[in-house]
Amino acid sequence: MDEQKPKSQWSVLFGAACLMATSSIGPGFLTQTTVFTQKLMASFGFVILFTIILDVVAQLNVWRIIGVSGKRGQDIANALLPGLGYIVAFLIVAGGLAFNIGNVAGAGMGFNVLFGIDVKLGAVISAAIAVIIFLVKEAGKVMDRFATAAGAIMILLTLYVAVTSHPPVGLAVAKTFAPDTIDFMAVITIVGGTVGGYITFSGGHRLIDAGITGEENLKQISVSSIMGVIVTGIMRVLLFLAALGVLYAGYTLDPQNPPASVFQQASGNIGYKIFGVVLWAAAVTSVVGAAYTSVSFMRSFSHWIDINYKHVIIGFIIFSTAIFCLVGQPVTVLIVVGTLNGLILPITLGVILCAAHNKKVVGTYRHPVWMTGLGGIVVLMTAYMGIMTVINNLPKLLS
Repeated sequence: MDEQKPKSQWSVLFGAACLMATSSIGPGFLTQTTVFTQKLMASFGFVILFTIILDVVAQLNVWRIIGVSGKRGQDIANALLPGLGYIVAFLIVAGGLAFNIGNVAGAGMGFNVLFGIDVKLGAVISAAIAVIIFLVKEAGKVMDRFATAAGAIMILLTLYVAVTSHPPVGLAVAKTFAPDTIDFMAVITIVGGTVGGYITFSGGHRLIDAGITGEENLKQISVSSIMGVIVTGIMRVLLFLAALGVLYAGYTLDPQNPPASVFQQASGNIGYKIFGVVLWAAAVTSVVGAAYTSVSFMRSFSHWIDINYKHVIIGFIIFSTAIFCLVGQPVTVLIVVGTLNGLILPITLGVILCAAHNKKVVGTYRHPVWMTGLGGIVVLMTAYMGIMTVINNLPKLLS
């Protein structure tokens, strides 16, 4: 956002963390957490703990190299291999657009729950709110505050529902460290949903725009990256406990909308309205994060886009909304791009790990070997996820 370095960096650092967190907490996040809780019950606590560790590894590697180099993800890729940045940018933008259609739909559904208005009208109103953020002169600061406020609202409301559902907290803690079953596909899916695609770059690119780069800021950048994972983890734990309480009380979740039934069963009609607020906040912040980060991957390739990036972000949001309103959710497009999105994290994290030891990118900076090693494990795990996604979706693509 081409800002001067702020007097106090921590507001920007926390805003970047919340941008990353709220970008990952979308409609899919709410559904995945509820569905896996229903499947694994208290043992899902282990999955949450394990994925938080993997998320921290991915975030630390990506944010530190972006911060030290002062380069966005696509520029780092191009520095390693000319042309690679264009491939990475295409994957990020295509995935961001596809999932933004789902985010816009989620925001419309949130308005429908709250006010009973048509989902498409709710989507248009939500998109207009997102657009207003980027019409403001200091859009970066507004985006930081919006993400921070929305994150706080989601956490507080979900905390209320978690308390009213009376979850077996002791059992959840015990099974977190001694699970009855370990579902590694759940681990991989949750990791991809938390730091996959554009998400892991959202906060790092925000710090570049705010001018917070260089080795002198490495400690703050690292702390900010971990804060983003912690905020996401808190939200997932609270939603897990809310769902666990409802399930242990003997209620059956609605397969058409599992998270909505958790909120409703736990807190009645008030809980259903709270779900509407949480769904809308989760969706609209993901709209903002997806649009901002996707366009940030195009800024290096066109001077016109670079100087008009806020207008391009607005166009991205409008285009996503138009597709949803005119076509709905195009299943084929979502399947194709969803398949590509499953391959993004291992590619981008792999590029970052290679760049971490390339002097053309990081200069004299020495990246910790243990971070590279753990990052390599995450690459292998998420690559497996991507391959399985392709295999599972191939029959649908060919039919």
